Amino acid sequence: MPIVIDRSLPSYRILTEEKVFVTDKARAELQGVRPLEIAILNLTPENDVTETQLLRLISNSPLPVNLTLVKTSVQDLKSHLDLFYKPFADIIDERFDGMIITGAPAVNLAFKRVAYRKELGEIFDWTETNVTSTMFICLGAQAALQYFYGIKKHPLKDKCFGIYAHKRVRDGVTEPLMRGISDEFHMPHSRHTIIYAKDVLHIEDLKVLAYSKKAGASIIKSCDNRRVFVTGHMEYDRYTLKNEYERGVAAGLAIKPPVNYFADGSLDEVKMNWSSTANLFYINWLNYYVYQAAPCKLSAV
Repeated sequence: MPIVIDRSLPSYRILTEEKVFVTDKARAELQGVRPLEIAILNLTPENDVTETQLLRLISNSPLPVNLTLVKTSVQDLKSHLDLFYKPFADIIDERFDGMIITGAPAVNLAFKRVAYRKELGEIFDWTETNVTSTMFICLGAQAALQYFYGIKKHPLKDKCFGIYAHKRVRDGVTEPLMRGISDEFHMPHSRHTIIYAKDVLHIEDLKVLAYSKKAGASIIKSCDNRRVFVTGHMEYDRYTLKNEYERGVAAGLAIKPPVNYFADGSLDEVKMNWSSTANLFYINWLNYYVYQAAPCKLSAV
C-alpha cells in the first residue's frame, strides 16, 4: 500500500524510481480508507537520506501510511527541514498510530548536555498519550532508555562501526515483533557508546529481544509494546557505512573501515546481509504494534 507524502519531497522521486508505492494526499483520500498515521522525528544530520531509508521500510504496511515529518524548535533550519518538517508545537494536539524517533547528532555528548534535551523530554512524554507505539533508533533509543528508565549508555574504547551478528532471546514465547527473523541475524551500527543487556534485565517493564556480544543489547521493548528501542540502524542502505567511512577519511579522522562490511577487503564491494531482517522487523512493528493495537479500527469509510 502507498505512503502518502508531498510530491515535492525529494524522497517522492527517489522512491518512485525504486518502484515503491507512493502517492499524494489528494489521491489517497479517494480510496476511502483511513491511513496509518505515522510521525518521524528526524534528528540525524543527513535528514533527507535517513528519511528515504525509513520510508522504504514503512512502505511495507498493509494499509496506506500518511506521513508527518517532525522537527524540534532548536534544530538547524536547513532548507529541507524548513520546507517539509513541521515543528513539534504544530502537531502537539494530534494523535498518531506510530512514531519513529531517530538518533541525535551529538555523538560524544552525554544526554544531559544535549541542547534540545528539554524539548526532547517533552516529546518523549507526549508519546505516552498521543502515540500507540514509538520506535526509538540508535542514539534516540539510548536517550529514551535513560529518560524513561535511568539506563545509562557506556563509552566504548573503539567505535562500534560495521555489521554485527545478533542473537534472538528465546524465552518460549512467540514475540510478534521478531516473527520470521532468524535466531542469528545482522544489523549495522555506528556509535561510540553501548547499552549493556545486564543493565536492562532487572527492569520488569522491559524485555531484551536481541543482543550482540560486540554491540550490546540491540532490540528492547516495553512489556506493553508501546516503546521499541533499536540501538542499531536496520534502515541503513547498502552504502551508508561506506559513505560515512569515506567522509571520515576525507576529513582526516583516524577512522577504521567498518567491520564485517566490505566483502573482499578492497573497500569497494559491500556485503549487505541485513535488509531482509529490516523489512520483516518493520512489517511486524507496523502490523502487530501499530495497526492491530490502534485504538480506532482502520476500516473503509
